[in-house]
Amino acid sequence: MKPRNLAIFLISSGLVLSATACGGDSDAGADGDVTITVACQPAKTAPKQRKAWDDDVKAFEKAHPGVKVKSTDQQPCFDPKTFAAKLAGGQMETVFMAPVTNYADVIAKRQAKDITASTDLVKNFGDIRQDVRDMLTKDGKVYGIPNVSYSVGLVYNRKLFEQAGLDPNSPPKSWDGVRDAAKKIADLGDGHVGYGEYGGGNVGGWHFAQSIFSRGGEMVVDGKAAFNSAEGKAVLQTLHDMRWEDDSVGKKLLIGWEALMQQMGAGKTGMMLGAPDVVTDLVQKFQGGKEDYGIAPIPESKASLTGGEAYMINPKASAAETKAGLQWIDFQFNTPGKGRHDYARGKANGEAVGVPNNDYMGDSPTGRKLAELRDKNAVLPVEYYQPYVDGSKNVELKLEPPNAQELYAVLDVAMSAVLTREDADIDKLLADAEGKANSILAKS
Repeated sequence: MKPRNLAIFLISSGLVLSATACGGDSDAGADGDVTITVACQPAKTAPKQRKAWDDDVKAFEKAHPGVKVKSTDQQPCFDPKTFAAKLAGGQMETVFMAPVTNYADVIAKRQAKDITASTDLVKNFGDIRQDVRDMLTKDGKVYGIPNVSYSVGLVYNRKLFEQAGLDPNSPPKSWDGVRDAAKKIADLGDGHVGYGEYGGGNVGGWHFAQSIFSRGGEMVVDGKAAFNSAEGKAVLQTLHDMRWEDDSVGKKLLIGWEALMQQMGAGKTGMMLGAPDVVTDLVQKFQGGKEDYGIAPIPESKASLTGGEAYMINPKASAAETKAGLQWIDFQFNTPGKGRHDYARGKANGEAVGVPNNDYMGDSPTGRKLAELRDKNAVLPVEYYQPYVDGSKNVELKLEPPNAQELYAVLDVAMSAVLTREDADIDKLLADAEGKANSILAKS
């Protein structure tokens, strides 16, 4: 899971909306010359991917005479430092991306256009999983087109499993199993870490949420903190014991997403929590071996944190701009063999094709076609990810809690404490975090 999937907090919108912005007007018949701006052009530092995008723009314009597409040169595509201000100031692109944690805020503040009457412009809209579509629907009206949906699993190093005498084809299914495997990997010595975890930078609290969900616990219930529970205590106690009794989580406190990814990419860490796209980044960005990693369902599998993203239309868009914007979303993000799903091109460009990191189409005809094309062009060993594919199908999905980033920052303190202090008082840590969290939630 990457930082672009983390929640941010939007300031109140200053937009003055037109009647078409909230009226669900049908834009499907709008024609004529039109220019749209679109987000998420790859960075100049990724020249092959950027060229592929630019080629797609040309192909789209050729297929849609009279439409001009201007791409925003910004990476990462989702920038929490600018997202809220651009939304509130009405400066967002015609077609912009929003993470799942921001859907409700964007919709509530009327910062995305009602596209209910125009979803047929995305030809396979009906193939998108209903639960994923529901996240972008309010009062029967649709405000965005999903294009990414994932759940968290256990990413593990198969090579280290073999070296430690573990079966890489039977990854741990419980937290006790994770602890046992982590101890054996750490016993390899030479700086090996059995299980990697974060203690700061909000990613500590983020992983706390993932862990408590996996055990059947909750973060927030009825507007109040719910993590000071048996499940929350188990999360911290397990980490404490792995650090101070087993010495299997390393002695260095990891702060920031990159820290653990670097450690995993270097082949020194056996396991971590993460969405499947972690493997893509390990191979492409952190020089990990293509054959080294497997993915399993999240331990215990009571529930899993889900994430994703969708493309929305600026509420100031005209009928013609809305039509062109939805046609772009259809072409670039939702058509097998084209745009983002041109896996043959991705393989030719040296991308790590093969990870099952996006299940937003489910087992629909489009979903099966996407899986077929991905596997056909895979450069990664797809069989190593099958445990995740099979085991995650029936796992309950949980959204990030309200005020997620503020709660994560509060829980960073508890995560850091158990990883750095042998005498950490878990009951007091959770009680303190509960009080702070409830103050935050009461203000929202």
